[in-house]
Amino acid sequence: MARKAKELSALVVGRLTAPGHHAVGGVAGLYLYVNHAGARSWVLRTMVGDKRRHMGLGGYPDVTLAQAKEKARKARDEIEQGVDPIAERHAAKAKLRAKQATDKTFKQAAELYLEAHGDSWKNPKHRAQWASTLETYAYPFMGEIPVQDIGLEHVLASLEPIWKIKTETASRLRGRIESVLNWATVRKFRTGENPARWKGHLDHLLATPGKVKKVEHRRALPLDEMQSFMLALSQREGNAARALEFAILTAARSGEVRGATWSEVDLKDQVWTIPGERMKAGKEHRVPLSTWAVKILRAQSTRTENNLIFPAPRGGQLSDMTLTAVMRRMEVDAVPHGFRSTFRDWAGERTNFPRELAEQALAHTLKDKVEAAYRRGDALEKRRQMMSEWADFMGEKKSLTMSEIMQSATLPNHRSHTQKPDAVE
Repeated sequence: MARKAKELSALVVGRLTAPGHHAVGGVAGLYLYVNHAGARSWVLRTMVGDKRRHMGLGGYPDVTLAQAKEKARKARDEIEQGVDPIAERHAAKAKLRAKQATDKTFKQAAELYLEAHGDSWKNPKHRAQWASTLETYAYPFMGEIPVQDIGLEHVLASLEPIWKIKTETASRLRGRIESVLNWATVRKFRTGENPARWKGHLDHLLATPGKVKKVEHRRALPLDEMQSFMLALSQREGNAARALEFAILTAARSGEVRGATWSEVDLKDQVWTIPGERMKAGKEHRVPLSTWAVKILRAQSTRTENNLIFPAPRGGQLSDMTLTAVMRRMEVDAVPHGFRSTFRDWAGERTNFPRELAEQALAHTLKDKVEAAYRRGDALEKRRQMMSEWADFMGEKKSLTMSEIMQSATLPNHRSHTQKPDAVE
């Protein structure tokens, strides 16, 4: 047992300035250590098991003499009970550091989730929408709250204000919050059930989205109006009108057409190959071109730049609203994407082509896994006949001869073009 030194008063302790260890008494092994720079701190010298240990008790004068004695007595009591206070302290610090490493706010977890999954979203717009939705509707209620502490009350606070007035947005927000919290659970940033889960949880508290607001499908033009519309469209000038016409003829999405380049087109074989990175499903899609579609491309060959088939007047792609603007000026109550629905109606109601062929033309991913597994190839030639009949249905007025098609097989040399494209609509 350590021998107790003469007990010093607080006044005497305050005058200890010589470098070294000064026994202060009151508790066996308690010393005031003064280093060569004059800094002073408390040290308890004691045996822990078979080892002599020096345990720091804090700096002087922040820790007073009385406080140092109290700490020293507590440490000795723990040692007598078989506890190593130094090991306990190290363990506590390690635990604290580990906790700090996993302590993330919901906003931090969401940002890490976006960083981890960013490469899986081929469209930067998708990531931007994710971030914007969370920032606008979730962060005000839970952004700075530790992700471990996110509960039902925080999720509802984010969802309830917009559930009835912005149902689709709210439904997407719920799914995004759920994804962030699932990710945080796997990363061990939180434990417990996900408060944003729908089935068996929020479905008891919030109305089903489909019952809150009817889903408004994108407006499509009726089949019987297609011939007159296409005739009127073909008489309008500008890259936007041609892009819309080409999109209808190919049953393609607006973005696929607006980003179309000459390097994707094989006029000899009359095929437009859209690379996977520009497709919604992420897979390459081949589109057979009707003679009407080839005619459009041939006309565009004198008014393109930067390899784009339908460029904007000032360069780059046409905006996503440009094609819609054409339809608005034509006073047509429909949207460009609706023509894909019109095409699907035509294939199902006016032809005998198999449903699967029309789905392939629309580049839809088959939900039936068995059907998808047995699909071999892309039925290009069968779809070529279908797309040709689709063009005929809409009233192609002029047909290219085979020699005219072959003449257009050589793509334009865009570097030599100086002519600017006409203003788009």
